[in-house]
Amino acid sequence: MKNSFMKIMMAICLLLSTTSNAQIKNAKTESVKIYGNCGMCETKIEKAGNLKKVANVDWNKDTQMATLTYDAKKTNQDEILKRIALVGYDSDKFLAPDDVYSNLHGCCQYERTAKVAVKEVPKAVTETNNHDNHANHSDMPQMTSQKENQLKLVFDSYFLIKDALIASNGDNTALASKELVTAINNVKMDKLDMDVHMVWMKVLNTIKEDAEHIADTKDVKHQRDHFTTLSKDIYTLMKVSKYETPVYYQYCPMFNDGKGANWLSKENAVKNPYYGSMMLSCGKTVETIK
Repeated sequence: MKNSFMKIMMAICLLLSTTSNAQIKNAKTESVKIYGNCGMCETKIEKAGNLKKVANVDWNKDTQMATLTYDAKKTNQDEILKRIALVGYDSDKFLAPDDVYSNLHGCCQYERTAKVAVKEVPKAVTETNNHDNHANHSDMPQMTSQKENQLKLVFDSYFLIKDALIASNGDNTALASKELVTAINNVKMDKLDMDVHMVWMKVLNTIKEDAEHIADTKDVKHQRDHFTTLSKDIYTLMKVSKYETPVYYQYCPMFNDGKGANWLSKENAVKNPYYGSMMLSCGKTVETIK
């Protein structure tokens, strides 16, 4: 009787797993080792790695092997393993932060094998006035970490949208938003720092949806409606990844029937994108992001 029950349960689990994977488009399946010990580890590893309709992780505590099934057009193995590392579990590619590993429950603290943590590419050495020194390091600017540049075009395109809305120009707003969609699609997520990567994964779908809506219309009112939520997500992203210069988070109390709305600007002087020339100086700076 007990054996029959176990067979039924195993069949149900297999069915659920198959159903979950069937929902993932462009599915690619890989096996990879993730270090852990117990059922508690299994729960945390799978929860961290799973993304609805994008990625599914099935980890075996006895073999420490995980089966990753994911939409190859939306994510990759590195992104999944980074999320799992952030909750305390090493793979052969990524080490969990020491403080996160130390906070795991005692039964979850697996034996860590000797590995070298991935380090950022060093920034380019500052050029000197010495001509010979400059020649020797002529290629150094190319060594600047790609992580620093991944979101710059996203932010720059956002500012172009903001400027076009200040001018109440629906055509230019749509064009700038098309540039934003392109910038979003060109972001290499595996080049982002882990903390930035986690925020990017949370806001990616919504900023892309808002950008596409703004790009698909020349109706300034409709563009401004989507600009409110776009600004909220860009703010969240900029807080963790920063911009090359100070950015001012500004607020208009009048927009959206008095509910208010925020936007980001490279200038402290208020130029309202929600009303343009009608109420150009309406609003105030509520935060400076440095």
